[in-house]
Amino acid sequence: MKRLLLLRHAKTVPAGPEIEDHERELLPRGRDDAHAMGRYMQAQRYIPDLILSSTSRRTVQTADLVMAELSGANRIDFEEVLYLAEPRTLHAAIRGAPDKVAALLIVGHNPGMEQLATLLAREPVKRKERDRFDLIEEKFPTGALAVLDFDVPRWRDIRQGQGALIDFVRPRDL
Repeated sequence: MKRLLLLRHAKTVPAGPEIEDHERELLPRGRDDAHAMGRYMQAQRYIPDLILSSTSRRTVQTADLVMAELSGANRIDFEEVLYLAEPRTLHAAIRGAPDKVAALLIVGHNPGMEQLATLLAREPVKRKERDRFDLIEEKFPTGALAVLDFDVPRWRDIRQGQGALIDFVRPRDL
């Protein structure tokens, strides 16, 4: 069994000509949301063995703030290839994770995170799973977390439409 956690970076300063996109940082609300999401993950026991994060300032800050709330999570790999990555690139990063990792957290950007979550999620089996899937399709807002479980022994075995969407939570839900 493999558990995949997909976290979109928290709320950031708006884009503009005076600041490069890669250097945008979290707003105070984003910092609060990242801490809250970390506490939620701890309470739900969504503890990643490995965190892969984009190298943008906002994803680095989000990953650091979430990790500060988690007991047992102690490794973050920052990967340039995850910056504004498309689903195919994100999927490749997931499939390349070490098999000893049972729970993997990806901290990234939209639209890639939303698209990846909907591609990997199976056809909803239960009403709650359908409701979660509908929320993701409606919007994957900043700071939101999707949790998918895969009944596979290796990360490279993960395919589209296989993941059980066990949770989708937005900062406003906390």
